[in-house]
Order: sequence, then structure tokens, then C-alpha cells
Amino acid sequence: MPKKESETLIETIKLCKSYFNDELETPVLFDINLKIGEGEFVSIMGPSGSGKSTLMHILGFLDVPTSGHYHLRGESTEEKGEDELAHIRASAVSFVFQSFNLLPRTTVLDNVILPLIYHGGLRPSARQAEALKAIASVGLTDRALYFTNQLSGGQQQRVAIARALVTEPEIIFADEPTGNLDSASGKHVMEILQGLHKQGHTIILVTHERTTAEHAERIIRIQDGRIVADERDFTRRIASQVKELK
Repeated sequence: MPKKESETLIETIKLCKSYFNDELETPVLFDINLKIGEGEFVSIMGPSGSGKSTLMHILGFLDVPTSGHYHLRGESTEEKGEDELAHIRASAVSFVFQSFNLLPRTTVLDNVILPLIYHGGLRPSARQAEALKAIASVGLTDRALYFTNQLSGGQQQRVAIARALVTEPEIIFADEPTGNLDSASGKHVMEILQGLHKQGHTIILVTHERTTAEHAERIIRIQDGRIVADERDFTRRIASQVKELK
């Protein structure tokens, strides 16, 4: 049975981004037309300097486009005030970064609770319960009271994933999440992200590594600030089969 088409969660129309320094314009993204459905697992892949991280920052409301349009669930984001954008950043999106960005000499539990403190609306006991549930989901219950600097790199990245999960965001952005890990730890982190996708989370992964990108069901390739390919699972499987027959 074919997979049911998901509701469009993210849409960009002719989205462009430039940076300006002393009146010098440096274009980074050009006419990005993109749709991402609810519950998709998408990799944005490209070499260093291709614009993939800039695109992720715009989609995650950490940056704004120079021109073009960005719609979230069919609503334009251009006219939203800073309070509305701050609410979206706090509740609808979360990030997992290459460098983990954990508080050192602070427990796993306290690191994961932190977003809930800024999120508001929960009593301390409820915050702790939600944090422990997120920690359990990445297999680190027995490390909940360890300091983060006592953990391996792979374990620290799993803490970062738990922290991203704890606010139950609509979209999880992962920026080179395996970049600082050995191959075994990187594979484990990607398996966790795949598991979250199977549970219904929308995952947007940024990477320059093809093997990491192929954990997603869809790969969008960016080069020199433009989308040059958009490949889905079935396209990649057919291409692989054709290659084997040659």
C-alpha cells in the first residue's frame, strides 16, 4: 500500500538569503522552493559553504530570509512578531548540534530539564517526570544523575537528543549530529533519530556525509546555494538496483 501523503508542514517560495558587510552583499541562498510534509525525515546535504546550515537556521527561526516566503502549516511567518517567533522557537522546534552544547559539570537530568524551565507551565515535579521520560527514550536512565562531562561523546549526543525531545516539538533539527562521533556512536545516534521518525516526529538533518544522509527517507542536495536534487527512498533504491545490474 503506498504511503499516505502527509500534510505540508514547511513550505518556502523563492526564498533567498544574503549577508551584508560594509555594503558588500554575499548571496548564500537562491530561490529555494521547498515543501516538507509532517512526519518526514529529510536530509539536507551539501559541501561546506553550500548554504545548508543557513537554510536550516531560517527554517528553525534562528535567522530570517532576505526575500521570498516561508510558511509553517500554511501560515506566513513574515508578519509574526518577535514574541510569536520566540514562542515557536520554544515550543515548535528543537535543535541537536554537532558540538552537543550541554552544560558541563551539570547532571544529565538538569540539562534535559532546562528547556522546560524556559517553556513554562509545568510544576517542578512534572518537569522532572518529563525529563526522565525523555532520558529513558534515548537509553540513558542509568546515567541521569551523572555529570555530562563524565559521559562519552555518543552519550552526550544522546543527552542532546533527549533535551531536544523534552518539549515535544513539531520539528527536530539535527545539524551534523554525528560529526564529532566515532562510527559506532554515530550509527547509534542515527538509529535513535530513525526511531523518533517512526514515532511520528518530523526530522530535518543537515550533513555533508552521504552515508549519514541516507538514514533519511528523503535527501535534498544543495550546491552553491541552490537545490540541485531531491531524492526519495524509492528513487535511491531504483538507482542502486540499476547500478548493480550494470
